[in-house]
Amino acid sequence: MRIPTRKKPEVLSPAGNLRGLKAAVDYGADAVYCGGKAFGMRSAPKNLSLEDFEEGSRYAHERGARVYVTCNVLPRNNEIEAMREYVGQLKDTGVDALIVSDIGVMMMARQVAPNLELHVSTQAGVTNYQAANAFYELGARRVVLAREMDLQAVRDIRANIPDDLDIECFVHGAMCMAFSGRCLFSNYLTGRDGNHGECAQPCRWKYSIVEEKRPGQYFPIEQTKDGAYLFNSQDMNMLGHLDDLIDSGATSLKIEGRAKSAYYIAAMTNAYKTAVNEYMIQRGFESADGTVLKPFHDQVIRPGDPDFGKTNGEDAIMRNADKAFAGVADEGYERIAAAPTAKAAPEPDGMSSHARSTRRKSNTAVEIIESDWKHAAVRPAPHVELPEWLLEETDKVAHRDYSTGFYYPEHKVTQNTDRSAYFRSWLVVGEVLNWSADEGGRVTLMSRNKIEPGQEVEFLLPGERPLVFTVPDSGLRDADGLPVPSINNPAHVFSMPCPHQVPVNAAIRSRTKKPTLKAE
Repeated sequence: MRIPTRKKPEVLSPAGNLRGLKAAVDYGADAVYCGGKAFGMRSAPKNLSLEDFEEGSRYAHERGARVYVTCNVLPRNNEIEAMREYVGQLKDTGVDALIVSDIGVMMMARQVAPNLELHVSTQAGVTNYQAANAFYELGARRVVLAREMDLQAVRDIRANIPDDLDIECFVHGAMCMAFSGRCLFSNYLTGRDGNHGECAQPCRWKYSIVEEKRPGQYFPIEQTKDGAYLFNSQDMNMLGHLDDLIDSGATSLKIEGRAKSAYYIAAMTNAYKTAVNEYMIQRGFESADGTVLKPFHDQVIRPGDPDFGKTNGEDAIMRNADKAFAGVADEGYERIAAAPTAKAAPEPDGMSSHARSTRRKSNTAVEIIESDWKHAAVRPAPHVELPEWLLEETDKVAHRDYSTGFYYPEHKVTQNTDRSAYFRSWLVVGEVLNWSADEGGRVTLMSRNKIEPGQEVEFLLPGERPLVFTVPDSGLRDADGLPVPSINNPAHVFSMPCPHQVPVNAAIRSRTKKPTLKAE
């Protein structure tokens, strides 16, 4: 069975429980991925039961979304039969796909649950088109690329695989320093790829600490109750660069965060879905009301196209791209808090004229191609400009320092060695239970944090910019309808005047009095 032509890029959101699944769907997710009580890469009691999958699938399908289940552990011998039984149970719950990393599980799933799509997990480490094509021949309809891929590699894979094989790429959330034997430690510290035979073995180096005011005094690193932060990578944030990734052939944009709150899931889903809608409109695929104007397609130049593989300075497509996008790269990186040095990197001393001639621009960044291999290029297209309120959404959830991962070779993710805490400049103060037009408009809410008269709050709205609202000086009431001077009891029901209609379950958030760092 072949997947029909994709209508638009998919926003794929995480969910660690049924509430998170529904929040993702309510805020625009095209699909949700989640784990069950067994055989997923996030083991927690709150994962979904079989009954949850049934309810969640119904909820998603009624709203045009899909549900994928993670079965991406590497099972041991004594788990094989239990895995087979579990997959057999999943096939009857209404879910749409299984995410797998073990080839044995993949083959077993084809036999036991032939109606489910098979998606190859990032744990399988797909880094080239040969591997992607092999999985396709084995029945996969999607590959989740390894996280260390840059945009050029994504394009090269897209150009050399069937168009109906989906490419799924991470766009937001926590980055892992290593998984299984596919360690990125050497890549982070030295630029030498441990997965390509160049490991510098930095995990075996001896490390010491130097205190700033006592230079020359070295202290050994010890594991204490407070921890040691040597492998603490930055979070990913590709919101302002989605056009580059979509142009490069990614068909599914994956948000990390199955252990995150329903608010986090809703806010980031809303942000990325809104950004994809802006992409579709600004590129002329859809009108503002969602009417399809022309079929969606990426910008990758495939083999057989006259312009494929032109890597020299005479390449007219790239020359025009240079003119069109000059200066755009730095502008986009100013929004990434973790990239203060994200100006275009100077050419290294001694760079050959050939290397200079093979510089290429994405819509927002320069890439340097260092070989004569026939790389896939992208046709130039205008940069998608996102509104400032949308770009600010990523700072309204708890996060570590941001980066753009490995997508741009000159702006790679790094590690934070000074802390593992999250930045928290906003907090959830309530959740909407009901809105009534009575008395000129009134919202009933479940409180989470203190709400006072005169306080500025925001209601998170699906598909729209947040509603900014100032809490009125009077009219606050408790669950019994009695007036209260402020809302200061968490997990209690209150109400307050609000003339703007707001949806049930919408989060209400407010700035913290000062940005905070909180370990998690």
